Amino acid sequence: MRTMILAAGRGERMRPLTDVCPKPLLPAGGLPLIGWHLRRLADAGFREVVINHAWLGEQIERTLGDGSSWGVSIRYSPEAQALETAGGIAQALPMLGDDPFLVINGDIWCDWNPARARTIGDQLTALGWLAWCVLVDNPEHHPKGDFLLDGGRLDGGRHDGGLDAGATLADADAPRLTFSGIGIYHPQLFASVASGSRAPLAPLLRQAAAQGRAGAERHDGRWTDVGTPQRLARLDAQLTNPDAPSRAPDKP
Repeated sequence: MRTMILAAGRGERMRPLTDVCPKPLLPAGGLPLIGWHLRRLADAGFREVVINHAWLGEQIERTLGDGSSWGVSIRYSPEAQALETAGGIAQALPMLGDDPFLVINGDIWCDWNPARARTIGDQLTALGWLAWCVLVDNPEHHPKGDFLLDGGRLDGGRHDGGLDAGATLADADAPRLTFSGIGIYHPQLFASVASGSRAPLAPLLRQAAAQGRAGAERHDGRWTDVGTPQRLARLDAQLTNPDAPSRAPDKP
């Protein structure tokens, strides 16, 4: 199974740190954020990794090189301007192959075991599904969440005051969870996205969920969305101190 790490974002909320350093290279616990992903992928036996980049992308290539020092082989998908999540994945599809692949946001920290992605990929193929998302409890900065989890299926539920296609009135009071930034996708999920075009991921996931072709699981371990300098500092402190509480930063 191949993997893609998303590293093209500008990191506006992380400024001024990201004025001179791309967000995935910001250090936490002695490693760049993206290094934690590469280490976990290598430990889980993944070897082929695609990384997209835009803002200060040359720093990412210069720092990570061909990936050999991390135990993986890296190919890069440069973007003149960030194409958003689905657009970036669609452009990189020729490097990701015809089978389901794992995608990880480069600016998160999570202890989810990527080895699970292989089993999930097999399930997607067997069921004819297009996506599988890892969900987490809502952090303080995102209390309303993104999706419902319904017996192993992803459910768009209520969104922006309305009901998505396939949702029910019962969803109105159902608690939503937050998308972790980790997903396993079939290439067909991106069939409607032209290579080189800007496109967000959420509408594609909601469409697949409405069609009954998207699954999900809840991860109860450690996760943080490293979106601000304050969150980065808290994560760094926790990773540096092995005796710190196991609760992930920014989770209520």
